[in-house]
Amino acid sequence: MPGTLFVVATPIGNLEDITGRALRVLREASIIAAEDTRRTARLLARYAITTPTTSLHEHNEAQKTGSLVARLDRGENIALVSDAGTPAISDPGYRLVVDAIHAGIRVIPLPGAAALAAALSASGLPTDRFAFEGFLPSKKQERKTKLQELKNDARTLVFYEAPHRLNESLQDMQQIMGEREIVVGRELSKVHEEFLRGTVSEVVARFADREVKGEITIVVRGSTDGCQVSEAEVNAEIRRLGAAGMGVKEISQLLGERYQLSKREVYQMVLKLKSSKGSS
Repeated sequence: MPGTLFVVATPIGNLEDITGRALRVLREASIIAAEDTRRTARLLARYAITTPTTSLHEHNEAQKTGSLVARLDRGENIALVSDAGTPAISDPGYRLVVDAIHAGIRVIPLPGAAALAAALSASGLPTDRFAFEGFLPSKKQERKTKLQELKNDARTLVFYEAPHRLNESLQDMQQIMGEREIVVGRELSKVHEEFLRGTVSEVVARFADREVKGEITIVVRGSTDGCQVSEAEVNAEIRRLGAAGMGVKEISQLLGERYQLSKREVYQMVLKLKSSKGSS
């Protein structure tokens, strides 16, 4: 019988933020595939877990996934962990999960800590509809383009950001998205945990003369101005998403939510574009 791949969420700071089930799986697994074996070693030592580890990070995931799937196929159980939080969410592990599924391996998630959920739950901003966008692009023009795409999205937006890019990203948000409420969560669940709340300009001012350190999560209120997007902008997004392989229904749902349009309206726009493309 093949083994099981366990996707194990680990603490994002405080080492007490781990479930009893996760600790049991880490103890019983044949091996732990860790983004950073040294960092994972601190967690394992805290709970006297002696399971062997192997590294699986962005630079070796393509090379090592095959051998790990082979071990799973031989009946070994593998626990997948990242440095902190939930694997494959802005962290390595996605490729291993996909290849394991394709190989018929059972994949079991062990829910737990995730910085995006922690920040969102304590932000005080709407949580009924939100979009997680991961890390903003590091290059300024690409970052501005991404923010331009999102500025009319009515959902609460959640981003991760590197501390050395925080000020630039906040200034770009201010320029492109205008004044709206944001919350910056820093070092969540750690000793120096901090939430800064206010308008974009207020938070920019509070970070202006500070050296920022630690893990950063940004929560941004969605657009409250109604749909101000042009038909040309929607059509451009339809073309982009279609080129990325998304189907008509998926595009209609995504853009309907993003721009506060009816899904039927977007659906008709997609069909119209397809029809004009076919006749050209």
